[in-house]
Amino acid sequence: MVLPSSFATGSGCPPPIPGARWSPADAPVRPLLLWVRTGTAHVRLDDGPALHLRAGEGVWIPADGRAERAITTEPGTVAFPLCPHAGVGARGLPELTRFDVPDGWQDWLIQLFNLQVTPFSGRGYSPEAIEELLRRPGPRPPAPATAGRPPAPEALAAEAEHPTPEELAAKERHLTPEALATPTMPRARGARAVAEELMRDPALDLTVERWASRVLSSARTLRRDFLADTGLTFERWRLHCRLAAAVEFLAAGYDVDQVAALVGFASRNGLTRAFKGRFGLTPHEFGRDFSARPGAGGLTQRAAAARQTDDLIRMMRETDTPAAPEMLPPASTPSHTNDIHVLSWMYRGSGYLDIGDRRYERERGVATWIPAELEHVTGLRENSVSLPLGNAGTADLHLTAPLQVRFSSAWDDYLMFCSISARSALRPDDHDPRHILGLFAEQAAAQRALSVPMPTDPRARAVAMECLRRIGEPGAAQDPETDGTQDAEIHRAFRDETGMTLGRWRYAARMRIARDLLTGGAQPSAVARRIGYAHLPTFSAAFSRFHGLSPREYQEREAAGGR
Repeated sequence: MVLPSSFATGSGCPPPIPGARWSPADAPVRPLLLWVRTGTAHVRLDDGPALHLRAGEGVWIPADGRAERAITTEPGTVAFPLCPHAGVGARGLPELTRFDVPDGWQDWLIQLFNLQVTPFSGRGYSPEAIEELLRRPGPRPPAPATAGRPPAPEALAAEAEHPTPEELAAKERHLTPEALATPTMPRARGARAVAEELMRDPALDLTVERWASRVLSSARTLRRDFLADTGLTFERWRLHCRLAAAVEFLAAGYDVDQVAALVGFASRNGLTRAFKGRFGLTPHEFGRDFSARPGAGGLTQRAAAARQTDDLIRMMRETDTPAAPEMLPPASTPSHTNDIHVLSWMYRGSGYLDIGDRRYERERGVATWIPAELEHVTGLRENSVSLPLGNAGTADLHLTAPLQVRFSSAWDDYLMFCSISARSALRPDDHDPRHILGLFAEQAAAQRALSVPMPTDPRARAVAMECLRRIGEPGAAQDPETDGTQDAEIHRAFRDETGMTLGRWRYAARMRIARDLLTGGAQPSAVARRIGYAHLPTFSAAFSRFHGLSPREYQEREAAGGR
């Protein structure tokens, strides 16, 4: 069942964009690329001179040997911090480098930011093909020479074609589907944050103590949570994560030395020992044999991000104007749940949210709250980009079904700033993660105003907007507090300009918003809560008086009309 977005385009102007400051939780461990989309940014390394960047410019900041990065942005600035994999540092530029971002690369850079701040999932190649490849019988090591003589060639060939049952059993133990999959993610919040960061960049080589400080935990708690939630020690979980990433990079065509750097091994020998110990093949054997298989192409999102980093370095190194790479093909997540509500905004193209048998369309400009604890799949269509705007705990937001609101393109820069503040260390000094809740509520109220006639008197309109903003809160049926001397004037403005008393206007607003939500596919019980009714029978009676149909009858009529 395909459901449309819940609201039409709203009005209003975005707030001004404040200045921001880079405030990392730890010393720099990765190179950083800063791209200024609008406004002005300032970069200073250690005690060196400041570098001033304007719109359309970028700077590459190496990680090695730098004790401090001072990055600030002026009000009105949108600057994207892009953190390539720690293992890419040697392939990048060795010193602070300024460059111009060519036309056509801007949306590609926004997409790269999204890939770097959201968990990677999904595969662009068949895991069954890799499993089949790794399970194939391999050659036995040659038997020891007898009486100083080397084994005969025919004996070697026979041994290669007929591995012993013990060897096959050993290989079967190594090459289970579980061995090929990424390791189980921990549930504890701090441990999960560390795991997601390692999934994005397995080359990060921090101690448990440093990881613990980054997530405001202790090393002991972090170790305990990894073991309790995954059955693996932190070190063993990180090794499995790195080897799973190595499979993806080898399948993408990287050579063994490149893969070792990308996933955090100090040398190719270390990767080879660990890879063969887990999979029974060396990385070289796997990469060679996989590339020889028909139809073995395709990139995982993680490998695609690594390829994009290669393109990024190419853009910085080339003196001419390199062509921008292609955008991503359609993509979707596995079915999963979140322990918090997640707000996702479609910046470009379109996508969808599947919950059970219901599909909620995500069009350009639509921001969608994805409820916690609901199993769902999110997807993007070709050449589409979404950005996370923030999260909300279940104590801060009561949400049992997706809630959508549409922002006009005038909000693009401000919402990008919100995404950067929510998912990076570049944010205002007084950044409040709960700010996005109020922002969403204000825009939803502006869009609800399209469903009812609005008074034009400034004071009456302010009262109407407050009613719409608080329409789902307990006690929202009561009149907002007004100055006693102005109360009569406000009521008169409602009667003269809308043809309704304030009480009747509020009732009409709730019933028309309920109609829109029911048309969008929301359950009557959820609609009742969303517009401030504590009990479904009370809401149903009020809806029937206004529309002449019960909520269920109205929903059935609308569904029949759409077929």
